[in-house]
Amino acid sequence: MAKIKITKRKSAINRTKSQKLTLKALGLKKIGQTVEHDATPNILGMVRKVNHLVSVEEA
Repeated sequence: MAKIKITKRKSAINRTKSQKLTLKALGLKKIGQTVEHDATPNILGMVRKVNHLVSVEEA
């Protein structure tokens, strides 16, 4: 399965609770932190929900 790297680029301050929980579920805490996940439909949906806060690249 394809892997993607997700990097948090913007702060979660002043965002909705669901967006904050989505970032937490992805494993992102600090700005600039990068995590690697499989490109499953669940993960891609979560990334789409917070795409204005993160950047995504294929690993």
